Amino acid sequence: MTFSKLKLSPPILDAVSELGYETPTAIQKKAIPAILSGRDLVASAQTGTGKTASFVLPLLEMLKGERKRRAKRLRALILVPTRELAVQVESNICQYGKYVDVKSMAMFGGVDSEPQKQQLIDGIDILVATPGRLLDMVHQRALHFDELQVLILDEADRMLDMGFIGDINKIIERLPEQRQNLLFSATIPDGVRLLADTAIDNPIEVSIADNSATTPQISQWVVSVDKDIKSTLLSHLIKEHQWTQALIFIRTKHGAAKLVSQLEKRGIKAESIHSGRSQAVRTQILADFKSGEIGILVATGIASRGIDIDELTRVVNYDLPDDADDYIHRIGRTGRAGSCGEAVSLVSMDDFKRLCAIERRLDQILDRRKIEGFTTVKELPDSNLNFVSSSTGEKKPKKRDKKKRDEASREERKPKPRKSNNNSHTETSDGSSTSTPDSQNPWLNIRKK
Repeated sequence: MTFSKLKLSPPILDAVSELGYETPTAIQKKAIPAILSGRDLVASAQTGTGKTASFVLPLLEMLKGERKRRAKRLRALILVPTRELAVQVESNICQYGKYVDVKSMAMFGGVDSEPQKQQLIDGIDILVATPGRLLDMVHQRALHFDELQVLILDEADRMLDMGFIGDINKIIERLPEQRQNLLFSATIPDGVRLLADTAIDNPIEVSIADNSATTPQISQWVVSVDKDIKSTLLSHLIKEHQWTQALIFIRTKHGAAKLVSQLEKRGIKAESIHSGRSQAVRTQILADFKSGEIGILVATGIASRGIDIDELTRVVNYDLPDDADDYIHRIGRTGRAGSCGEAVSLVSMDDFKRLCAIERRLDQILDRRKIEGFTTVKELPDSNLNFVSSSTGEKKPKKRDKKKRDEASREERKPKPRKSNNNSHTETSDGSSTSTPDSQNPWLNIRKK
């Protein structure tokens, strides 16, 4: 199938062709016709499968054409979790819509709001916004929703993870009741399902592949390493394997700055992006990383969905995320659009619980590799998909049903029998004593179990 079969007009097809798009992806084949039909939609697909184009292309088709824009009004709203993603999605809109008369803008916090207010004065067609800054603008009466036709929730699972559900509900309450609703997410956990059930009316549901699976073109492997030599091991891997490009995820902004300093002391040029850096700096660093000017980028989790590079070769989890779904989103930065990628995780004992949760989420044990010259004092225990691992790696017993637990509890509260040699003696109701071999004694059998 070609894009022309999806009922997109020539100006949009020309822009898509110039970008090198030849055939639509699975999510695009299903989502674009549904959106053009005017139906509400809930779609789930892994990162890197072309979700952005699957809603931007039909949106441009529906909104194209000359019209008089009214001040502070918009026709389509795309809500996203992070500023990086807002910039990325708006950039895609400009690329796909270069030959149509559709005006768009990105709105996010962390920057001066006055230039954004000025952009809204003449009215726009598509607004890509983070929930917090959008509500600020609403409270300042900088924009109005009375002409809104389409609401799109992009990366819905991430927005809920970041605690935006309250802001999203406040925004939805202000929107016209008659509108088209589209929800896109890499995963559909219970929170997203509840949001879809309450905010979207009788949607078409589209799911591409099993959410528990990862892209098969991504080679995933784990290295067991003591926490105090992580940066040394990372430096060794970069130099020994001649990594020219890697996106490295770390837990904190302080840790990101420290790691960059450690790498540079070993002759490895690196940069970092995190919430402590200004938006202008983060935007420039991302642009340099995409162009190849920066090869090693250290990022906190905030950037996991704001980086869109077609041929990112490698993702490194310096720290594993707290949520297993975040691992999927992180490694989804590589192996995009059918290309090959690599996901490397440096795991210390502190991260073992997180590793077990990720492996259960993936339903597979990740390949473990040893690096010559790096011995681990605290070696990771073996993983097991069938139980929740503790920090010691011991298997937790399966829970007994309530009836069996109650029976066992009553038995355990009974007086313990006295033991003599190899036999157990138990007093009967008349005060006499009977003797029973240990192997046949029910009290001992309970305790042994």
